[in-house]
Amino acid sequence: MFLTNILLKKAKSKNILVLMESAVSGHQFTAIRERLADKLEMLRFDPYNNTHTTDHGIAREE
Repeated sequence: MFLTNILLKKAKSKNILVLMESAVSGHQFTAIRERLADKLEMLRFDPYNNTHTTDHGIAREE
């Protein structure tokens, strides 16, 4: 388990760890967002397709 995982699991933490997934290929990675912010969506390079695709948050790491 990484130190980041431990720090972001606390109830008073300002940030949380979110699992992101590519809309095209299903490539997944983790990102950090603020607890009170809206759902995270970003344009990012997808290594499976070699293109830029839209990634959206699918789950919060528990």
